[in-house]
Amino acid sequence: MEQLLENAFILFGIFAIFNCFLKIMKCLRYFLLTKCWGVSNAFFSSMGEWAVITGATDGIGKAYAHEFAQRGLNIVLISRTKEKLRKVADEIEQATGRKVKTVQVNFIKRDIYEYIEESLRGLEIGILVNNVGILQTPNPCRFLEMTDLDQTINDMIAVNAVSVAKMTQLVLPQMKERQKGLILNISSGVASAPCPLFCLYSSTKVFMERFSRGCQAEYGSKGIIIQCLMPYTVASKMSGVEPGVTTLSAEDYVRKSLDCALLGDRCRGSLVHEILAFVFGKIPQCIIYSDAVQETMVDYVQNCARS
Repeated sequence: MEQLLENAFILFGIFAIFNCFLKIMKCLRYFLLTKCWGVSNAFFSSMGEWAVITGATDGIGKAYAHEFAQRGLNIVLISRTKEKLRKVADEIEQATGRKVKTVQVNFIKRDIYEYIEESLRGLEIGILVNNVGILQTPNPCRFLEMTDLDQTINDMIAVNAVSVAKMTQLVLPQMKERQKGLILNISSGVASAPCPLFCLYSSTKVFMERFSRGCQAEYGSKGIIIQCLMPYTVASKMSGVEPGVTTLSAEDYVRKSLDCALLGDRCRGSLVHEILAFVFGKIPQCIIYSDAVQETMVDYVQNCARS
């Protein structure tokens, strides 16, 4: 019996050391790829001639459009507002000289994908950024307290989940045929664990994370990179916050996230958000899920909105 226990402790120790080794190697790889080597512009342009970005007229989507144009790709902007599309397209064309194509659709609707497919026909698409997303309300609230609940459920699933699968369905076949391509799915840090007061939003982002990682397992051997990015707060129109210590500007986040393109099927996209994820992961869920914490968060946001 003593020998059995001794062997068990030895195996446990070996497992613990191996686990620490893997974490150290992951950190080392992160720093080497993001701080020392980075990912060259040639890597992105080698994927194909065009980058397609959904939700491309504000925030992270707009920043990706500008960044990929600067790195040598032509851009397809997909969003719902014609005036914003034209404005962003003009900005990119004047700043970079790249070709820009616009596709005006509302991702709340389910009958838009034939039109998108026709608009993309004939383009060599090397990169897809599934960025479009909606939040139930700028303020945290419980599920039954959301405004127009039935419509909100349908809209959020259509935009945050269905769009990811359908856009991947449209673009992935040609990537598979050419044996190369990059798909970036912009999820959220709140997909890491159940998120009270944003339960529907976080659940749709969980779908994005699981779908991304599953597709990467299926198609990674075909030369295709499918990565789920899970940022915490980024300064944008949707988040309604300004850049700060832990809140990156959309442009800064996008540049940092592209250096993480070779870091696997799931990534936070920046060091500061990796640290946030580690810290939040150590907070006991019983604290986060308590009524006291939820009420405090709601009151804090409401007071900020009034001030």
